[in-house]
Amino acid sequence: MISLEEYLASGQTTVSNLFLTNYARLGLSTFECMLWLQLSAANQKGNDFPDLGGVADAMGIGTEKAYDLLGDLINKGFVALETTQDENGRKKDCYNLLPAYDRLAILREQERFQEEQETEEQAIKKMYQSFEQEFGRPLSAIEYQRIGQWLDEDHYAPDLIALALREAVLNQAYNLTYIDRVLLSWERKNIRTKQQVEEEQKRRKQILLQKEEVKSSEELPKVSLYNWLKENDSDAK
Repeated sequence: MISLEEYLASGQTTVSNLFLTNYARLGLSTFECMLWLQLSAANQKGNDFPDLGGVADAMGIGTEKAYDLLGDLINKGFVALETTQDENGRKKDCYNLLPAYDRLAILREQERFQEEQETEEQAIKKMYQSFEQEFGRPLSAIEYQRIGQWLDEDHYAPDLIALALREAVLNQAYNLTYIDRVLLSWERKNIRTKQQVEEEQKRRKQILLQKEEVKSSEELPKVSLYNWLKENDSDAK
């Protein structure tokens, strides 16, 4: 049975779970991934150029197979073979494992872009459905073309167009001309997001309330300031 001291003395290897869960999507085979992990374990112990024969024994494969796997890792851009100089100026070879993380970063960026694309496509689909639901009919080809221009040429976000549609519905203006005027009005005010639209609506509401208050105060009936007590005093005389 292994002792606790022996277990702790062997050290620990730290590797990102992102790498472990995505190595196959990065294009690595299980053997290639295991070789990279073996090199990483050696690197974390201070050995950046371990003997591949020992690594092969640990993996239960032949040395020739280990060299083939290393070649694949280098060709795929997950490991770089570099030559450096130590503090005494002597040259030495080492394995640079950082390119693997660069590949992982590229993969994650591609996935985020794909997710954003899918989210935008869903938002566009939902926006078109909102138009047909509010108009109570399918959109015509010309209407589809005009909305497409808002997206592709004017670069209005789908949620911004949906908010402009809502403005039109509230004003019972079921046509794209009114919506286009709303979008142009917002563009002149540099309004591009849902939050900015909500802030603009609050500002307009406050202005209307202030106008109503002024109007109400102007329409209040004038109250006579006649002193009724003075009249009673003169009657008493």
